[in-house]
Amino acid sequence: MSSHDSRRQVLYWRLLARLFDPEEQAALESASLAVVEDIGLPPALLDPKVSVDTTVQRHPELAAEFDGLMVPDPESADAADDGAGERDRAAEVRRAALVSKVLLNVFASGSGTVTAGQLSQWQADAGWLERALGCEPGALRGGRAGGTVPEIGPELGAIEADLVRRMHLREVLADPALASRLTPSMSLIEQLLRDKGNLSGVALANAKSLIRRFVDEVAEVLRTQVEKSTVGALDRSVPPKRVFRNLDLDRTIWKNLTNWSPEEERLYVDRLYYRHTARKTTPQRLIVVVDQSGSMVDSMVNCTILASIFAGLPKVDVHLIAYDTRAIDLTPWVDDPFETLLRTNLGGGNDGPVAMAMARPKITEPRSTVMVWISDFYEFGRSQPLFEGIEAVHRSGVKFIPVGSVTSSGRQEVNPWFRERFKALGTPVLSGHIRGLVHELKTFLT
Repeated sequence: MSSHDSRRQVLYWRLLARLFDPEEQAALESASLAVVEDIGLPPALLDPKVSVDTTVQRHPELAAEFDGLMVPDPESADAADDGAGERDRAAEVRRAALVSKVLLNVFASGSGTVTAGQLSQWQADAGWLERALGCEPGALRGGRAGGTVPEIGPELGAIEADLVRRMHLREVLADPALASRLTPSMSLIEQLLRDKGNLSGVALANAKSLIRRFVDEVAEVLRTQVEKSTVGALDRSVPPKRVFRNLDLDRTIWKNLTNWSPEEERLYVDRLYYRHTARKTTPQRLIVVVDQSGSMVDSMVNCTILASIFAGLPKVDVHLIAYDTRAIDLTPWVDDPFETLLRTNLGGGNDGPVAMAMARPKITEPRSTVMVWISDFYEFGRSQPLFEGIEAVHRSGVKFIPVGSVTSSGRQEVNPWFRERFKALGTPVLSGHIRGLVHELKTFLT
């Protein structure tokens, strides 16, 4: 084993030791410090109390090395035992030190009370981990990463949720200076929605501001996904809008070539041509029913925002119902996801038949109606009545789309009893990733 391999192992053994036991192992710490200093890296890489941001501020040259640090290189291979191979292994030692930094800062989250500053630092360090994996900061936690990236979003979310729980959130919100250090995330929004009834004054205003920021950020991502999804055929019966962005420059030039003046070397245009952008649509009704019990918070937030985006499409009539043991019709506020979320009441059990009783009267033309039902379908003894209601809706001609969850990671847990019956009914449970639901809805509604 070469000296480079030994150094790399020291760094990784030290990382594992610190992840499973916060107490320092003197031998591993001293050996790791010697390795880091010998290869010309700052000792701060070994200190989890020093943020990656601080490290990069002090050593700007490291920023580029963190970007894409953990992205697999398909062209790399074990080099032969020659001079080039030695240089590659030396680079691996340096890489091990940098990888250890981002992993330790993110996954060694400690215990005890958490301050707003500590939460903010962790979120920034998590952003560097996402950059190391080739994503934009927030992508893994927000479901915007591609399929080639390891699905560690739920693990990051669980750590962040634990940090939020350990923070005295009400006291932080009551202090504008501290509240301004918070970065909105799904874990933080969940806690704010659960606790909003206990907040007032400055604390409530700061909470609403954080929720609004998060809603706007997620809405921008989902709106982009909707725009990129499959759309209907062009409707050429509708004249194109005569605006600059629709100008068909190539066709305009081609159709006016007979007006070319060789002497003046100038093209005279007597008619402009525009592209058709209107799409063929038929009036559709979209009924979204969302389980707002404690296990479905991510889905509630995502679907509330998604419903508001579809409500903005032409000729789409959107209705939104949330339920736990009771159902609430949120349709009057469907255009404003912020106001909708403030009216939710997270928690409680599941009573699907109550929601179905509210949803069925909204079906007026079954064959131009789609009903999306987002839940884990754990009904606590009322499974058969709910399924019978769903079966009746499906057989009436409504396109029924069961969704296990609409999460950032796409992971879902669905009651196996329902899963099998949905499959037999010809309406298998849709993958829980938000992109899958966007595509399915856009294909049906346009």
